Amino acid sequence: MQFSVRMVPEIHQRFWEAMAHGAFFTVAVAVADIGVDRRTGSRWLDRYGGIRPRRGRNLKGRCLTFAEREEIALRRAHGQGVRQIAASVGGVSTISRELRRNCGRGGYRASDAHARAYHRASRPKHSKLVDNPRLREQVQADLEKRYSPEQITGRLQADFPDDPQMRVCPETIYQSLYQPERHALKRQLTRRLRTGRTIRRPCRKVGQRKNRIPNMINISQRPTAADDRTMIGHLEGDLIIGRRNASAVGTLVDRRTNYTILVHLPDGYKPEQLQSALTRKINQLPKGLRRSLTWDQGPEMRDWEQVAAAAGIAIYFADPHSPWQRPVNENTNGLLRQYLPKGSDLSVHNEADLDAIAAELNDRPRKRLGYRKPTEEIRSLLR
Repeated sequence: MQFSVRMVPEIHQRFWEAMAHGAFFTVAVAVADIGVDRRTGSRWLDRYGGIRPRRGRNLKGRCLTFAEREEIALRRAHGQGVRQIAASVGGVSTISRELRRNCGRGGYRASDAHARAYHRASRPKHSKLVDNPRLREQVQADLEKRYSPEQITGRLQADFPDDPQMRVCPETIYQSLYQPERHALKRQLTRRLRTGRTIRRPCRKVGQRKNRIPNMINISQRPTAADDRTMIGHLEGDLIIGRRNASAVGTLVDRRTNYTILVHLPDGYKPEQLQSALTRKINQLPKGLRRSLTWDQGPEMRDWEQVAAAAGIAIYFADPHSPWQRPVNENTNGLLRQYLPKGSDLSVHNEADLDAIAAELNDRPRKRLGYRKPTEEIRSLLR
């Protein structure tokens, strides 16, 4: 049996940890720190249906690390015996057992040995849907009717109140659908779910959103002058995301005049990258145009306090899932999709391109302004 070093915990499980902890919920960020390409990350997601595999999760503690196995392989290649190797790595019995278990035809190789240990560490259990054909058939029939897993669980209890074998929890159904290796349910049945997704998305943990942005100031504390749009300089901000979440452009819109500024993000939109680009762009504005900024609670704004201090602007955060609290920005982002279509690679646009797009948008008449242009409106108010 052939094993791939890319599937050992130090690499493979770090990918799943990044996905589970957010990482903007994108493959691009999850693979960035582990040295594999996006295609490999997408293949892992597709193979396991977006669910972190159980195999090898607990390969830690008393188990040999990959570095220790590399040390064993190096000393073995230099002709050292078990006791000589054990003097620097583990004990005699540990080294003896390791060599006995993992020596192949070509001798001892660290990558193969670690992958073998990873696969042996799994303790797979048969899914209840595999061992109980009657239950499986009932679940499949209900899925074909577009019942949700929670509805299926509830109906099983109602239809078979005296049969404990006809019980299954919603999570078991989800995992059986998204993980083909369980051999329980056909993956094609995911199309019958409400979302129709073939890959399961990670759920946000309770409190994760609150903890991602430290000390944030809620929109409820924003000045009334910003709320009623009587004064220029109160901005709304957001990101426009490009193809496969690999690129982005920042957008800033004045609430009073609809005047738009685009932020070039050539290196990506991680917090530290957005911080420097956003600070530089805001500092280019006259003081009358940087009174406050309202953003959503995206993790890219983790370093908002540095932006506020360096650019001299107050920053507030809208409530979760409340785009109507930033209506001017949401509307402007829709208009910008004429220039920056969904699914396109936004990294092909340089700063001059983005400035030209913003200039054209600011020269378009707006109904809300009585068909005046944002450029005309802001010039008159700045005077």
